[in-house]
Amino acid sequence: MTTDQRFPSISVTDLEGRSLVFPGDIRASTMVAVVAFRRQHQALVDSWVPWLEDRQHTDPGFAFFEIPCLSMMWTPTRSFIDGGMAAAIKVPTILQRTMTYYGRLSRVTGPLGITDTRTITVLALDQVGAVLGRATGAFSPEEATALAARLDLGRGTTSSSGDPSQA
Repeated sequence: MTTDQRFPSISVTDLEGRSLVFPGDIRASTMVAVVAFRRQHQALVDSWVPWLEDRQHTDPGFAFFEIPCLSMMWTPTRSFIDGGMAAAIKVPTILQRTMTYYGRLSRVTGPLGITDTRTITVLALDQVGAVLGRATGAFSPEEATALAARLDLGRGTTSSSGDPSQA
């Protein structure tokens, strides 16, 4: 089951320096986009990563991405910002799944109905970027279970649990 919301087509660059169009260039039957707006959001993003990595290991058609969204005023310092993140991370899989967007934030927030950029938004998407479900803020087993159910419906499968403690 999808909503009428769709992740907008945006130009991003992963932390290995590859330019992509998200979600169009992504090949996955379902995915999660964790959208962040502030540096302080990294702890919230990181709270979701164990569950997302577990799902990725058990579901070969699933992928997830961290998408820091920065205002276009930061574009001149993009190399410095992205380079700093990449130097701190160093892990190829994390560099590949972290895709920065520099531009009008309303280009992302408007189509997705994101009204609060003071926290992260976690979006379950189908293979073309239609929004299947959403959560905001730090990981919770209840939110993860709901997202897992939406991802499974989006693919037409059923998983036993969205809670990593049950895996």
